[in-house]
Amino acid sequence: MPLSDFDRYPLLFGPSPVHPLDRLSAHLGGARIWAKRDDCNSGLAFGGNKTRKLEYLVPDALRQGADTLVTIGGVQSNHTRQVAAVAAKVGLKARLVQESWVDWPDPVNDKVGNILLSRVMGAHVELVDAGFGIGVKDSWNRALEEVRAAGGTPYAIPAGASDHPLGGLGFAGWAGEVQEQERELGVFFDTIVVCTVTGSTHAGMVAGFAGQDRPRRVLGIDASAKPEETRAQVERIARGTAELIGLGRDLRDDEISVLSGWAGDRYGIPVDSTMEAIRLTGGLEGVILDPVYEGKSMAGLIGLIRGGEIPRESNVLYAHLGGQPALNAYSGLFR
Repeated sequence: MPLSDFDRYPLLFGPSPVHPLDRLSAHLGGARIWAKRDDCNSGLAFGGNKTRKLEYLVPDALRQGADTLVTIGGVQSNHTRQVAAVAAKVGLKARLVQESWVDWPDPVNDKVGNILLSRVMGAHVELVDAGFGIGVKDSWNRALEEVRAAGGTPYAIPAGASDHPLGGLGFAGWAGEVQEQERELGVFFDTIVVCTVTGSTHAGMVAGFAGQDRPRRVLGIDASAKPEETRAQVERIARGTAELIGLGRDLRDDEISVLSGWAGDRYGIPVDSTMEAIRLTGGLEGVILDPVYEGKSMAGLIGLIRGGEIPRESNVLYAHLGGQPALNAYSGLFR
């Protein structure tokens, strides 16, 4: 059925703003770069891309009579912070499983940034020693069982709100927003650059843009350091979302693009290109990126422009997905 027929609980200010990054564009001497700012999209705990997805999950949770949103992420998960904020907003409890996905030595890693904000908002935060993975984790299943055993009614939200039947709807809607903003701005974004890890942000965009029939590329920059797993999940979620919103055709393989080369060897660990991207974007535009996601997708954008894979005449839309609170846990990089 069309996206407009799905129940949506409004959590955003409206369409996320779009603006040009003219100094960065001039510095790179290639395509004109614009940013669409999902880090500025909501009044809930600094917003971010997951808030847009949760607009479609909240009505489902309320329909099921849930009293607790149960989700999982790394210690500095942006997603768990946004689930905590949304739970507070709609009057539900939040149970957050925070696994040690990133081997980062900062002693305040589990005390500042996203996890601090989740605690401020009253979420139940559980620290678990377990490595990174985008699949279903035992610790999450245990948390769901514990909520049930205590007489609660949990609503299960996977990592990144991604591997969920409704997980791609938020960014299918984002694609429609972009089309409307293009009309208002008088510009066509032939290339979209987005970070991809758990997959539903990228996948939702692919499904949404597939219905527009325009010569547009959606380039997912892998930040998982497990690009084959990420691509498989993006593909599955994109196809499921396309079917859900009644696209009426199969997605082509060439519509799903996951590019590696900027993640480094491990999820959550910044590399030289990440740091250059953060410093360039901050120093030229006053736009703040994080070391886990946005620093890596911007590094990809910079590399693709420098290498000529994004031509000079392109208008590129960089999807800024949020994540800046995690910078607090990486303070040693900026001494």
